[in-house]
Amino acid sequence: MTENRTTPVLAEGETMIAQFTASRATYVKEHIMLAAIASVAGAGLLIFMGNEHAWTGVVGALAAIGVRGVYVASEALGQTWTLTDRRLIAPSGMDIPRARIAKARSIFSAAQVITDTGDKHMIKYLSDPAAAARTIEKGAT
Repeated sequence: MTENRTTPVLAEGETMIAQFTASRATYVKEHIMLAAIASVAGAGLLIFMGNEHAWTGVVGALAAIGVRGVYVASEALGQTWTLTDRRLIAPSGMDIPRARIAKARSIFSAAQVITDTGDKHMIKYLSDPAAAARTIEKGAT
């Protein structure tokens, strides 16, 4: 599994405040919850359609979410966002100046960062997304 957990190059005098990295436990928990919801929805749809083999909706949902979870895990868990006194740096290297951050809030297991131009960025699978949102919003003007 390739992971991107390195500290980006900071400008002279720039100070790192925090790093936000996906939590494996949160990732697994979220996929189990998604599989349970998809299983109920799949079986319910098949029952509604009159299919006498509604259990296949459960099997299909579990298989689909399980395969997706394994396939996406290395990318999702290898992402680290870095907050400095000047900017928020994405795993891709893109940065958002702190003065451009209009709002940060938690949505399920993610922290959503909204810029003053309306751009939205998700920091996913955090063990404490509310704390991450508070940290990001603190000091953003």
